[in-house]
Amino acid sequence: MPEGDTVYHQASALRAVLAGKFLESTQFRVPQYATADLSGELVEEVLSRGKHLLIRAGETTIQSHLKMEGIWHVYPRRGVRWKRPGHTARCVLNTAEHQAVGFSLGELHLMPRTSEDSFFADLGPDLLGPDWDQDEARRRLQAQPERSLGVALLNQRNLAGIGNVFRSEICFLSRLRPETPVGEVADLDSVLEMSYRLLQVNKNRSRRATTGSASTAISLWTYGRAGKLCLRCQTPIIRYYLGEEQLRQAAIEDRSVYVCPYCQPARDELDWGELD
Repeated sequence: MPEGDTVYHQASALRAVLAGKFLESTQFRVPQYATADLSGELVEEVLSRGKHLLIRAGETTIQSHLKMEGIWHVYPRRGVRWKRPGHTARCVLNTAEHQAVGFSLGELHLMPRTSEDSFFADLGPDLLGPDWDQDEARRRLQAQPERSLGVALLNQRNLAGIGNVFRSEICFLSRLRPETPVGEVADLDSVLEMSYRLLQVNKNRSRRATTGSASTAISLWTYGRAGKLCLRCQTPIIRYYLGEEQLRQAAIEDRSVYVCPYCQPARDELDWGELD
């Protein structure tokens, strides 16, 4: 699933061609909004909020969430074929010069701009937002001290923007096992500061990197590297589930974490249920 940096990058690309432009025609290819028409509306802003992308046109906000397969493409208005099948297009926005197409969007909503606050009322502080509030993020995390850090970081009600890749990388760089209860993390602020730095440095990159450089062959410390050697200590990386009950509570079934057993020492000898 795309994470906060990916959505921020997509919003920047759309902003470059939509912001300050009038919509000449629109198509919303979902039953609920099939008859909606924003033709003639001025696009005032395009921005991201956590994993949500917002396009503000006139008094209406177009909200989309990429989920697993969604993506926005930008094309010249005429003369270029779409790179994805037309039947997967969910939203088409045309200006005089460009066309923005949202393919396979996991969510698409149209709402009055005045409804934004209520729609996002439960969303935690946005790591890439201008109003990032570390104190509030810490308060929300500490409200459930028994919840594992790896699960808590994915909960967008605590803080917005972290997905499966970043949570493994944040835990590695913080030298913490993802299953560590939040209440047992000695320095939660350092974890939040690490989270903020990682998303900030990646928000304008076309290739995500947590090791310091996106130009190297390996740009991530642990994620997707099960069975391969840790770049820091040469111990094989392991992959495992956090636990059925935790996954059920957080509604993130079939998610796994990547860990270096040496750099992230365990408190006890546990059966990790390794997958690789």
